[in-house]
Amino acid sequence: MNLQSMTGFARTVAEHDGASIAWEVKSVNGKSVEVRLRLPQGFERLEPTVRQTLQKRFSRGNFQATLTVGRAAGQQAQPVVNEAFLRDLAGLAKRLQDQFGVGPATADGLLSLRGVLDIPETSETEEVRAALDASILSALETALTGLEQARQSEGEALRLLLSGHIDAIEALTLQAEADPSREPAAIRERIAEQVRLLMDASANLDAGRLHMEAAFLATKADIREEIDRLKTHVTSGRALLANGGAIGRKLDFLAQEFNRESNTLCSKSNAATVTAIGLELKAVVDQFREQVQNLE
Repeated sequence: MNLQSMTGFARTVAEHDGASIAWEVKSVNGKSVEVRLRLPQGFERLEPTVRQTLQKRFSRGNFQATLTVGRAAGQQAQPVVNEAFLRDLAGLAKRLQDQFGVGPATADGLLSLRGVLDIPETSETEEVRAALDASILSALETALTGLEQARQSEGEALRLLLSGHIDAIEALTLQAEADPSREPAAIRERIAEQVRLLMDASANLDAGRLHMEAAFLATKADIREEIDRLKTHVTSGRALLANGGAIGRKLDFLAQEFNRESNTLCSKSNAATVTAIGLELKAVVDQFREQVQNLE
């Protein structure tokens, strides 16, 4: 299955019986499917269907869908002016101007007053309305297909980025595993040096006890478990990317696991070289997690 980003944009236009239909849909990152609609007056009846359509096709993202419907000239209702009311308002405005010096009334100002201008709804049969609604919803499906393609295109780009980050995490993990400081001889020398320093500081210390404590600390500082878990997470990440689909949440959890292991590796390290690898690993993991936030 293809990966999808949560960001995308699409626009489609259609016609139905002389009416023009246009949909614009866009999406950005979100924890779930959230939909904001802008529908022309009189088309609010479509809102539940539009929401359900979006929720069925996508699993994550904040969506905004805007519908524009232009009627043909013969289909547009003609405005009706209440001329008697308009004359009364114009006369009142003229008296106010003469008596109090207020500014003159304008035509658009008078027409905007409630009760002066009315645009009646066009009369439509149920069959005509249903046919128009079907065309609008069909155009919506076309727009959502375009949005899906845009999200998939960006998702494929993210797949390549994330795959590169996983490769880098694996390379750093293997680098930490092969670091000379983890060789048994190096560990023994480090323990012996620590014991010598402590014995030189105080002749009353028990050499046997010191060797036991040093060996315990060396075992506690071993990063074998962290390396094994990092390798396992690398395998899981590659499997998720290969399978595709809505894996954003799973990859986000995996990023947290990568981060936890890299932090532990740094805290347990007893060599500057391994610490440097751990810090570089944390930087790569941060980049990985930032990109994962864009996936569905």
